[in-house]
Amino acid sequence: MKSKYIALVLILLIFSCHKQKEISSINPENWSKRAIELKETDSLKYGKSYLSIYSQIYSLTEHKTHNLTAMVSMRNTSDLDTIYLLKAEYFDTHGNSLRKYFDYPIFLKPMETTEIIIDEIDISGGTGANFIFEWKIPNNCSEPLFEGVMTSTMGQQGLSFTTQAKRIQ
Repeated sequence: MKSKYIALVLILLIFSCHKQKEISSINPENWSKRAIELKETDSLKYGKSYLSIYSQIYSLTEHKTHNLTAMVSMRNTSDLDTIYLLKAEYFDTHGNSLRKYFDYPIFLKPMETTEIIIDEIDISGGTGANFIFEWKIPNNCSEPLFEGVMTSTMGQQGLSFTTQAKRIQ
């Protein structure tokens, strides 16, 4: 009987050990597969959007924070046209650039969505993290939609909320 308990404890220990997760769960190779070359002669309308996201929020006081997972959703709202995202850059609370997910044109087919995930363990953005997106669309095409979905679960508690981008240019 004692050996069964020891075996059970060993099995639990083995399965409870896990590797540290990567900071970003999106492989950069995914973006290169979407790369496209745009010609200067293409008559496309330029835009720039700002999206606030939160990798942390305050909890109880300004001295205690709660970590969140953030999903950044980039959506082509056109059912007819392909759109082009030129850059996705992530900034922290202080306005420092943390990383560029891509800084070359990628395409989104009509009604297609792609995501960037900021893992819960990545708190580098802080409480005031944000993204800048640059994009081009065909004339008379609907603008892309950028949304942030922040979530966290702890025990039986769940927390989630969304943000939407604002066009700044």
